[in-house]
Amino acid sequence: MIAVEENPQHVQQADIVVAIPTFNEAAFIGRAVEIVGRGLREHYPDRSSVIINCDNHSVDGTREAFFQAPVEVPRLYLSTEPNRRGKGANLRMLLEKLTTLTPHAVLILEADITNMAPVWMRLFLEPVFRGAAYVTPLYVRHKYESTLTSGVVYPMLRCLYGRRVRQPDAGDCAFRGDLVPVFLNAPAWSQAVEGTGIDVWMGTVALTSRVPVWQTLIGSPKRHRAKDPFAHLASRFRNVLAAMFDQMAAYADFWKRVKWSKPTALFNLDGQEMDNPPLVEINAARLHQRFLEGFQENEGLWRQVFEPAAMNKLDEIRRMPYEQFTFPSQTWAAVLFDAACAYRRFSDEERLRLLDSLMPLYLGKVVAFVKRTERMSVQQAEEYVEETCAIFEEYKPYLVDRWPS
Repeated sequence: MIAVEENPQHVQQADIVVAIPTFNEAAFIGRAVEIVGRGLREHYPDRSSVIINCDNHSVDGTREAFFQAPVEVPRLYLSTEPNRRGKGANLRMLLEKLTTLTPHAVLILEADITNMAPVWMRLFLEPVFRGAAYVTPLYVRHKYESTLTSGVVYPMLRCLYGRRVRQPDAGDCAFRGDLVPVFLNAPAWSQAVEGTGIDVWMGTVALTSRVPVWQTLIGSPKRHRAKDPFAHLASRFRNVLAAMFDQMAAYADFWKRVKWSKPTALFNLDGQEMDNPPLVEINAARLHQRFLEGFQENEGLWRQVFEPAAMNKLDEIRRMPYEQFTFPSQTWAAVLFDAACAYRRFSDEERLRLLDSLMPLYLGKVVAFVKRTERMSVQQAEEYVEETCAIFEEYKPYLVDRWPS
């Protein structure tokens, strides 16, 4: 629900809407608005546009910085209630407003991207004007960046819904205006989606809507303000898995019929030169220790959830010395599939306990990925990710056979 709306230029309709969700982003929103405005004027000067700030009732001056940015494109400010938090809450509010603006194309960009460029407006929006209904970015990434995507989200969504969309939860996307009612009426909206599960939720809704889904090659990394990559990992991990598992229940009839994945259209394949991704360092030894600690805390629950073959393999993995540590992708697929089935049967309280118990196993998988790929190039590591996805697809009948009716 929209608690506050400021529309000083009385915008009633726009061909293009660029939305920037925020919570206390006064230091970044002004620059983001300037770049968006330049990009819209450079690439779409003949189309009516509006920039919308979807805010979580920020108290640091985000609203003022948004309106003070020197751009010619009309602006509109929306805010949730003071006690309502989460990117999902911001975007739900946006979707409600879009029903009256009836845009042809919508672009969502995060406010704190420090290397955003005006050309990104064309890279995201042009596929929509050429026939795409939903567009996800393909950023240049280091092999250890976004391991939650490469180790969980990408293999699961590709296996379940049959499309090879490499960064479905990147945080930024574009979509055709007629998807607005699809999103508003989609199932499995939850508290997890209101938080950080919104990106994977939207990607899944698009994948199950049988509309053209494209990827757009950005050609550069996505750089944020400096922050600890593990600071909010636990809450994001919980929200992302909850969103995926909830949607598995809602879309079971869809994904049970999917046998194999197919490639996704790629825009800008022959575009600009590629930048180098920033170095990402991981303390694998520390993550390995957290994996072992997780065994002590969660073994009883795991023995209730995982099939004996998977649990026996986990026991074997636990006994491996760090130097020889590995975590086979087939075992990882079995763990996630068993967890999804158990989640379907569990109460709400049991579900939270289950999701949190999976974190140390995920960290163990990250350790195994680092050790397997430490001497590989980014491209070689990417090929290994693709091999993992293929194993998930091959192992999918295991999930279908065990899925609760």
